[in-house]
Amino acid sequence: MKVVIAGGTGFLGRPLASALAAGGHAVVVLSRSARPASATGLVRHAAWTPDSETGNWVSELDGAGAVVNLAGESIAARRWTPAQKQRIVESRVRATRSLVSAIRRAATPSPVLISGSAVGFYGPLDDDIVTEDAGAGSDFLAGVCVQWEAEAARGVSSRTRVVRLRTGLVLERDGGALPQMLPPFWFGAGGPIGSGRQYWPWIHRDDWVGLVRWAIDTPSVAGALNATAPNPVTNRDFARALGRAIHRPAFLPAPAFAMKRLLGEMAEGLLLAGQRAVPDKALRAGYLFHYSEVAEALHAIFSTQPASAVQT
Repeated sequence: MKVVIAGGTGFLGRPLASALAAGGHAVVVLSRSARPASATGLVRHAAWTPDSETGNWVSELDGAGAVVNLAGESIAARRWTPAQKQRIVESRVRATRSLVSAIRRAATPSPVLISGSAVGFYGPLDDDIVTEDAGAGSDFLAGVCVQWEAEAARGVSSRTRVVRLRTGLVLERDGGALPQMLPPFWFGAGGPIGSGRQYWPWIHRDDWVGLVRWAIDTPSVAGALNATAPNPVTNRDFARALGRAIHRPAFLPAPAFAMKRLLGEMAEGLLLAGQRAVPDKALRAGYLFHYSEVAEALHAIFSTQPASAVQT
């Protein structure tokens, strides 16, 4: 089967492409920086313009067995100025709109579109358990996800199902948020952020890749899908588990006011608030997680070599 991955050169796209190729699939990665028809191993790369509906990349979607949309400006790349917030929204909306339009125009449209979203859809919540049936929040991140998902939903047809993948905090040591959390721990200053009571819905990257592959292969899965582990934890418990995994103390809190001064609005949206989101739909449909507990996930991440080897 041919699988097209838009934005497939990043922290999530690379391992997904590799796993699909290892499974015998023909993988085409759409990327701004790719040279047309360039290839790396079993994965072929093709150039695309995410905010356009024309170009050679459009033909790659015709006859594809699945399309995965991971394109978009990094949420945590820089401080949320008005201009940066606009880039975050537009990069997702335009890329998704382009892909959906290409799928709908294809002679043989893909039977499934897996389109990225985030648990930020639900907005900041307390300790209520959140399934895919919960409504949208009202903060900036929720607004981004609502617009993002609305564009993806345009792809639903009698020939194409759409899965809106609401991803939580993805854990692996070579990217994402985890490496950025480590420096305070190396100096013995690690600990919870703010009150530490906010829930962090997390998922090991291996499970994220497995969940995407499962969603591609499971025709009954459609609509919103929480890409989170079954047991979200509070930020305080996450800090303790991380400290144990790398053999460092984890008792010094990072005050909320300091984080807000350093990061502005982004601190509240990404660190000081959270959701107790659970993968209700995946569990009911039979997906088996490799890592259900954060302690075992972090232990697996740091156990193959000394934790100090991944310091930056």
